[in-house]
Amino acid sequence: MGSTEAKYRYFDRQHFKDFLFVGIGVVMASIGLKGFLLPNGFFDGGAMGMSLLLQIITPVNLSVLIVLVNLPFILLGARQFSIPFAVKSTLAIFVLAFLVHWIELPAITSDKLLIAVFGGFFLGSGIGFSIRGGAVIDGTEVLAISVSRKSSLTVGDFITVFNVVLFLVAALFVNLETAMYSMLTYFSASKTVDFIINGVEEYLGVMIMSQLSDDIKSMIAHDMGRGVTVLKSDAGFGKNNEHLPDKKVLFCVITRLEVTRLLTAIEKIDPKAFVIQYPIKDTKGGMIKKRPLH
Repeated sequence: MGSTEAKYRYFDRQHFKDFLFVGIGVVMASIGLKGFLLPNGFFDGGAMGMSLLLQIITPVNLSVLIVLVNLPFILLGARQFSIPFAVKSTLAIFVLAFLVHWIELPAITSDKLLIAVFGGFFLGSGIGFSIRGGAVIDGTEVLAISVSRKSSLTVGDFITVFNVVLFLVAALFVNLETAMYSMLTYFSASKTVDFIINGVEEYLGVMIMSQLSDDIKSMIAHDMGRGVTVLKSDAGFGKNNEHLPDKKVLFCVITRLEVTRLLTAIEKIDPKAFVIQYPIKDTKGGMIKKRPLH
């Protein structure tokens, strides 16, 4: 009975956190749209950028366009991912459309550079928080994932091609200057989305080659509480062409905030250890420190 109650409490907390993130995301996106982009005729990339561009070149209200443009992506998401994802995304998009239609914000600045940068920041924050809550208010990524599964294009390739076409159309139907500033808006928004999703605690893969690999392995597992994989390495050659013995290569995944602690500990054990670091997009399972927004 106790375990069932604990499970319900966990799901309640998780649902509350999801809706909190989506709520924050919708409010942030509304501020970006009403306070920066709309009063100045700027737009972004993706489905939101398409909605803003159509609002500029057609008489249709932006609130209606946000729903209509994103609706096919949400239906696709229901098939590709899950019904709860589609329900949360639909609610988020309708709330965003409602806020965009009814709230009134004064134009915060008339400086075009500030509009592009901070409009992108607020819109990107909205998209990022919504994704962290398990929903989308810009459905381009859903389409990109679907296309990547059926073709040789990656998600990033598809989004890049999509936005290049969008900005070319904007340059033709609006003007080149607005399209260029809108590209800056997209760049600001995409970087903000990356930061909100990945956070400062970006995952890093670390490979360690040392004669004292057993001591370093014990430190990572026991002192840091992280998983570590031992890979067997064939013999190699050193800088003076001397033959090196077979050795173990350690591999672990940590967050960027943990890397200084790891390197300091390795230095104490073996100052001559060879360490390689590289970013990792995401992980699942294992003894990985979870990001605070997950």
